[in-house]
Amino acid sequence: MHTQKFRAMAMIGVAGGALGLLCAGVPAGCSADGGATTTSRRGPTRSEKPRAAEPEVVTPRDTGPVSPRIKPFSAAERASLRERAITLLSNTAQAGSPEERANALEGLVQVPTRLAGVAEIALKDPNPGVRAVAAMSIGKAKLTALAPRLRPLAQDENPFVRAGALFALKQCGAPVDITPLAGMLFDTSAGVRAHAAYILGELGEKSAIGPLREAHKVSSGRASQTAVRLSDLQLAEARVKLGDDSALADIRAALYPAKPEDLEAAALAVQIVGQIKDAVSINRLIELTAQADPGGQDMPGEIRMAAAASLARLGQPHGSYIAREYFQGGKETLRAQAASLFGETKRPENLQLVSRLMDDPDGRVRVAAAAAVIKITDRAAE
Repeated sequence: MHTQKFRAMAMIGVAGGALGLLCAGVPAGCSADGGATTTSRRGPTRSEKPRAAEPEVVTPRDTGPVSPRIKPFSAAERASLRERAITLLSNTAQAGSPEERANALEGLVQVPTRLAGVAEIALKDPNPGVRAVAAMSIGKAKLTALAPRLRPLAQDENPFVRAGALFALKQCGAPVDITPLAGMLFDTSAGVRAHAAYILGELGEKSAIGPLREAHKVSSGRASQTAVRLSDLQLAEARVKLGDDSALADIRAALYPAKPEDLEAAALAVQIVGQIKDAVSINRLIELTAQADPGGQDMPGEIRMAAAASLARLGQPHGSYIAREYFQGGKETLRAQAASLFGETKRPENLQLVSRLMDDPDGRVRVAAAAAVIKITDRAAE
């Protein structure tokens, strides 16, 4: 639920420190082996073949503010709300559940000066998932002063933590050997392979294209078919980021789920096309925001909101009306995703709704709403 989502954390299994370090932002979370779990309402979308050429783009319409009678926040009120959001994230990063702590750290990447103190503490968190996200957050924010604190984590017993530390050291300009990341591409764990691929793509390591192609052929041991497919999508994403556009076809194909078990991969593919700015997929994303597929089946809210978020990253921030359908009542995961979508669209008129979500009974929703407030107020200040 989370800035440029670095997909280092969606769910942390607290018992035994089991991790789901694969796809933060895949709506309903991840399992311990890196497989995401989404919830469908009635069934999948109709199977279709991906378009070979860039289509004419159709721009959807946002329905506008919830009510014209809502008084916009003044500059002073926006500043006060922003400070409240930063404080909420800072406090949660130190006192929430493991998942909440991780998501709060990622939300604070948008405010590096406030991230530094809590991230340094989080590097010693007892939960390896939180340590991994703390390291990734430091790397994303390029907090170079914390580089020496990252060294011990490069030898951590957990591979996700080691990978995060290597990423952060490289991002901070510290001397570091990142070849262990290439070795992780051939791990028997689909989740480890996916995380290493994501990091190599973020680092722009073009020399990793060959290993990424080879990793696609490696067995993932006892991982489920879904976990393997998600891992393969992240391998493809990394290749595209590094300039290998031949991997685009696999990502685009996943946007056309043919059966319920394809929905997890579709959710991840939707997020990926937004991250890699794949304009060819815009029309398909717009189709995925519909309430029903061409066969009349309900479209899962997770897919609709993920598609709207990616459209916002592609320059079409018109999907806040979809977030308004899910921001109250129902599942807390949908409310949290609605908050994140409000943040992606960055429309100031939604601050009233997002501020309301900062008082939600669920901590994950509060964190997502606080991160969204920071994004919207950043935009309002431009």
